[in-house]
Amino acid sequence: MRFARPARRTSADPTTTGRHRRPGVPETHRSRRRLLLLSVTATCAVLIAVLALRDASGPAGPAGAGRCRPTALLEPPCGAWFGAFVPHDKSDLAEKVRAYEKNVGRRLDIVYTYHDMSAVTETRLEGQLLTEQEQRVGADRMLLLSWESKWWGGTKKQQPTWRRIAAGALDDSVIDVQARRIGEYGRRTGKKVFLSFDLEMDTRTPDNGTPADYVRAYRHIHDRFRELGVDNVVWTWIITGYLDHADLFERMYPGDEYVDWIGYNQYNYYLCHRADWLSFAQTQHATHDWIRAHLSDDKPLMLSEFGSASDPKRPDRQADWYAQVPRVLKDLEGVKAALQWNYRDPGPHCDLAVKGDRAWAALREAAADPHLNQPRR
Repeated sequence: MRFARPARRTSADPTTTGRHRRPGVPETHRSRRRLLLLSVTATCAVLIAVLALRDASGPAGPAGAGRCRPTALLEPPCGAWFGAFVPHDKSDLAEKVRAYEKNVGRRLDIVYTYHDMSAVTETRLEGQLLTEQEQRVGADRMLLLSWESKWWGGTKKQQPTWRRIAAGALDDSVIDVQARRIGEYGRRTGKKVFLSFDLEMDTRTPDNGTPADYVRAYRHIHDRFRELGVDNVVWTWIITGYLDHADLFERMYPGDEYVDWIGYNQYNYYLCHRADWLSFAQTQHATHDWIRAHLSDDKPLMLSEFGSASDPKRPDRQADWYAQVPRVLKDLEGVKAALQWNYRDPGPHCDLAVKGDRAWAALREAAADPHLNQPRR
């Protein structure tokens, strides 16, 4: 036998079964209700129209506004780019970048790679800017190419010096070849590249020459590119940011007309260099403020390498360090790119790579901040 639930009844109509019926409402109340309903309906119509207009014009936040499109020098007006150096071999850059992006939960804006100034041969590609792998990665990311006045693994005689570069000794074999390669890339793809000559040059003197030699070499490369009609380079001058070298920074600055961006590399080294633990803010503010006071008050700035060692005794400490990044970046006026260094530095305890799930989660959350997610077009 099936149990039959009794029908629900109301006191207003004892014969009605199965449905609840609203008690009668006086006519004056019904009129007021009709007016209220008409008012609500009109308000909803206005809101729907406003929302439709907003949807048609794109996202309401800064990332959707035309004013936030990058400038001709790849500067994002409303925030900063997020990038990284990802350790790789010559043949697997694209694979390693994708693996990093999977860990960090997003596509990188900028990928950082390094090259020497050796002559390119069939078996030696260290001096080739825009390798096949870099071009694959650069199809939907920006590239920062670091060009060092070195011949990695070469003899002492093969090592370029700033004086030789400034005198044009490397024009035919190295500089013109790579300049034309970059120019062709720009014509074919419409893309620009960030290019840095001898990052951290303040650590390379006097071995490579004097500060004046460096400035002449830098300007020679810049002018040579211009003479060859290569106009898709964003010239990026990168120092250590170590303020004991402040005098060198001023003497080695090529001049505003030769520099588009200024970068600096500051870390929380901790045990790596027997240093105190420094917060992200402590690693960045002093150098930032010095650059603004002594070199340029308006050039876009790049944290071209930033990162933190881990603390073996406090495993969560690195995660807490990365969690500070978005808030501090917003306080660093003019910083328009931040590139995480996910590798080691020479010396014991100098592995600066992200360690553990919690540190990756903190970096992932930092990289998802709207300030670091800007429109590329």
